[in-house]
Amino acid sequence: MQSTKGAEVLKVLSISPTAEDHVSLQYIVGRSTWTLFTADRLHTAVTILRENDISVIICERHLLPGQWNDVLDAINDLPNPPSLIVASRLADDRLWAEALNLGAWDVLAKPFDSTNVLRSVKSAWQHWYDQTRKCNRVMKAAS
Repeated sequence: MQSTKGAEVLKVLSISPTAEDHVSLQYIVGRSTWTLFTADRLHTAVTILRENDISVIICERHLLPGQWNDVLDAINDLPNPPSLIVASRLADDRLWAEALNLGAWDVLAKPFDSTNVLRSVKSAWQHWYDQTRKCNRVMKAAS
């Protein structure tokens, strides 16, 4: 998927200690023009985030070490923080409420359903894109 300007490729970061998650997402994303980055832990993810303009993160609820909300804390310091989607085998109402109240964009149930993943990532990207444009307009107006 490209932006409405046609120049930006959507970059997605999958953070999970489970290789199966990355394989499943690569299969889903592989038919698009999106670029998928993968990390098995928060430290690796932070390095990828510093080196790439990631717009959407799909993060496993339980990391080794840590949790999805540690990722949320890490991205809040970025100038254009990516939209965060939490993934879990137990995507219950409690996780939904917690994730959305703390600032995650969406919650996806695992195993991944391609229709749900594509819908969620497109929506998260649009949110990120709109926020980035809004931030750029404010910065231009201030200068």
